[in-house]
Amino acid sequence: MNITGHSIEKLEDPTGILAGDRYEYILNIEVPEDDELFSDKGLYLKIIYVIDEMGPRIAQYQIFENITNRYIDFGLEEDEVELVSNYCKQHIDSV
Repeated sequence: MNITGHSIEKLEDPTGILAGDRYEYILNIEVPEDDELFSDKGLYLKIIYVIDEMGPRIAQYQIFENITNRYIDFGLEEDEVELVSNYCKQHIDSV
């Protein structure tokens, strides 16, 4: 998996209930044609990234097709989650 670009937005908690800061990342990704996840329409990940007293982490992620915005019910492999988490951590200052 290759991350080709991103957008990031800080999410506001209007209730004040949630501790820490939350960010929504949209990561454009490419996967090889022989990968189960491959789509000729392209793919993106929607990530909720949290920084709180437990440290930075991915709270949730979803995979979508680019053109159709169709949700793909598929999980990332452990090394891919680690890649995404490190990417988010490195780019948090771009908010």
